Parts: sequence; C-alpha cells; structure tokens
Amino acid sequence: MPALASLCRTARPTLRRLGLGLGPAAFPRQQQQQQQQRRDMAALAGVADVEIDSDGVFKYILVKLSRRDGPEHKDIVRGTKSAEYHNHIFEKLTSEMEKLELDCKCLGGGKIDHNSKQKKIRVFGLSTGFGKADHSISVEKLKTVYKDYEITWSDETK
Repeated sequence: MPALASLCRTARPTLRRLGLGLGPAAFPRQQQQQQQQRRDMAALAGVADVEIDSDGVFKYILVKLSRRDGPEHKDIVRGTKSAEYHNHIFEKLTSEMEKLELDCKCLGGGKIDHNSKQKKIRVFGLSTGFGKADHSISVEKLKTVYKDYEITWSDETK
C-alpha cells in the first residue's frame, strides 16, 4: 500500500498535465490522514512546553504528550510548589490533557530551584515514584522559555 501511495504522488503532476485531474479527491484516505496529522500537531502545539512556578524550590515532572493513536508527540515540563508529591502534578496534568484527547506518559521527575531575581534555574534530584527525569531534556525545554536565564542541572539530590 505505501508503494501505491508513492506511485500516485509521483504520477499526480503528469496526470494533471494530461488533463486527467487526479486531485486530492482521488485520495480520500491520504487526505484524511493528512488532516488528522494537522489536527494532532495543532493539539500538541496548543500545550505550553513549560509551566513552572515563578520562584522557590519545588517538584517537577518531565512528560511525553502524544495524540491518541498518533505518532506525533512532544515533551513538556511541569512543576509547582503546591504539589506534595510528583504524582499530584501528573494527576492534574492528565485530567487536563484528557479533555484535549492527549495521552501523558511521565518520563521522570526531580526538583527545580527557581530564582527569578538572579535569573537562575537549577534542575536536580529525582522522583521516588517516577524515577529521575532526563534533566538535560528538561533544561533544553526550560531554555526555550527562560532564554535570558542561567540554567543548570545535576544528579545531586539536594
């Protein structure tokens, strides 16, 4: 089936020049898949990459978001002082993402020390329930939002 789709894509310009008009209507399944991919990407793009508290030391999680039954995904960072445990952050996020028909998989957690006055963020530690997040991925996500900050990470627990 993929070979047929490839052949059709290749033949389409030639058939158009010959006036045979093999347009998108001739490929409804392909068109539906493309529309679904655009919707999936839009749903993921509508979710902020980073949402953390403005100051203090608090728990955070790194989460992989994906569209149900779709290959598109992205990683996001969530952290807050109000969470006693990492799973409190995950439970809140999961209920929000279910409304958008997005699935969540927690990739791990840790802590964030955010000092907005000094424009510094330190990522460290681990989650007892979810394990240690890949802090290097979390830091790259944080750098996209906090561009003028010094952001570091370590495997230290404190």
